[in-house]
Amino acid sequence: MEKSMGVDINMKKLVVDDIKISLQIWDLVGEERFKIMLPFYLRGSSGCIFMYDITREKTLNNIGEWLNIFKNSTAGEQIPIIMVGGKSDLQEMRTISIEKAMSISKSHDFYDYIECSSKTGENVEVLFNTLIRLILKNAGL
Repeated sequence: MEKSMGVDINMKKLVVDDIKISLQIWDLVGEERFKIMLPFYLRGSSGCIFMYDITREKTLNNIGEWLNIFKNSTAGEQIPIIMVGGKSDLQEMRTISIEKAMSISKSHDFYDYIECSSKTGENVEVLFNTLIRLILKNAGL
């Protein structure tokens, strides 16, 4: 994993529908101080995961602003974006209902909505498989 200037870069290899895929995953921290760098990092993106924390309402506060930055940085291309509620293993601490999250997802025209947990691994593979299928479809494959 490489860390610098507000981005963590990871690689993930998997097979989806008998196609070998290598994902380069850029975790754009979402901190205000790195916002100026986002347009440079986003160019050339094939897909996007907008992740928020189901236990922290404020993680959804600037969704419109972040999406505008993404869309402006990708030259108007129709790039699949999935909204993801993270920390699904903390249901007892949830502050954002699934219904509210799904409503926000629909209002911003996300391609899908998924909840997952990096701690337990719940739905992590589902998330990546869904995004890869959307990217392949978008590329005409």
